[in-house]
Amino acid sequence: MKKLIISLAVVLCAASVKAQSTADDTMNPLITAMPSLSIAPDARAAGMGDIGVATEADFNSQFWNPAKYAFMYTKGGITANYTPWLRKLVGDIDLAYLAGFYNFGDLGGGIGASFTYFSMGDVTLMTADNQEFGTVRPNEWALDLSYFRKLHEYVSMSVAVRFLYSDLNNGVSLDNQSMHAAWTMAADIGVYYRQPFELPMGTSHLSLGFTLKNLGGKMTYDEVTSNFIPASMNIGAGFELPCDKYNFLTFNLEANKLLVPSRFSKYAPEESKVPGKYDQEIYSKISSPKGWFQSFNDAPGGAKEEFNEVRWGAGLEYSYNKQFFARMGYSYENYYKGNRNYVTFGAGFHLSIVTLDVSYCVGIAASNPLDQTMRFTLGFDLYGIKDLVNNKK
Repeated sequence: MKKLIISLAVVLCAASVKAQSTADDTMNPLITAMPSLSIAPDARAAGMGDIGVATEADFNSQFWNPAKYAFMYTKGGITANYTPWLRKLVGDIDLAYLAGFYNFGDLGGGIGASFTYFSMGDVTLMTADNQEFGTVRPNEWALDLSYFRKLHEYVSMSVAVRFLYSDLNNGVSLDNQSMHAAWTMAADIGVYYRQPFELPMGTSHLSLGFTLKNLGGKMTYDEVTSNFIPASMNIGAGFELPCDKYNFLTFNLEANKLLVPSRFSKYAPEESKVPGKYDQEIYSKISSPKGWFQSFNDAPGGAKEEFNEVRWGAGLEYSYNKQFFARMGYSYENYYKGNRNYVTFGAGFHLSIVTLDVSYCVGIAASNPLDQTMRFTLGFDLYGIKDLVNNKK
């Protein structure tokens, strides 16, 4: 068992205090409910620096950009992903992700769906004077459904709806502090562009992607205060370069901006701008739509700090005959916004009906909880299985 909830609370409070104790308010990370929604669940994307908005379509496109499904080589598939999370700190936190899609073909468009489950293991709840008063098993999960369709030979679009649920205390409360599970609804919009170009070495592809994710309501655990979910705007680009008939290199770049207002904002009342003070009640009154737009112009450090809120990822993928893959990537986040900087490596193979991927993360920043994180992905081409069965008859 572990004192995870209390530890997380201490860390978040410490970050908040440090954010206001600096003269120029530079330490100002964005904090959201259900941060598990921001964890890359699949090994392919994780091997390329946690990016996937504009990469080549795969079975896990539901998480990154469902519009990519319109360019899949098969009409249907399913995938299972597993991440043993934060293994350097604890041993029983896990993220599981299931996804699948079906393309209607000539009928136009298709549908995708996914289920995410994040378990925090057994947690001992503690009072302020360090007394145990219960053991719980916090968990979060999300269920979504998408529709995607080609709008043009090179362009597709998607929409998705998502149900979010977070239970941090399993109904266990201390004294008069009533807490309960939180839930809300959200939606995604995605656009994907992929065009081939003929080069002397073979056919290359330029890919562009854009998504607005988790645009939805806020979450509350006590009916008094509320928190934003990790709504985000994501822009990516990729270029596949053929070296010859069998060897390919793909370069990808992606930017991610959380559409979450700053807790220490230049719009906050003067009385809440003193060092170490943050008014959760005032922050809770900000509506979701207002928060999305305010997130572009509320950082106390101005345009520079707004730019620092953008998280960057770059990835490189090598493939041989579209069957064997080697990957590496880099993810960058500003020191004052979380400092989650790491290098990733990955490998995979695609043989007939099965796709298998694995990735490994190496943290750059000191004491990075993402260090040594591994992810595993197993995917199945349903139509490949169908054809295989029919050929054996």
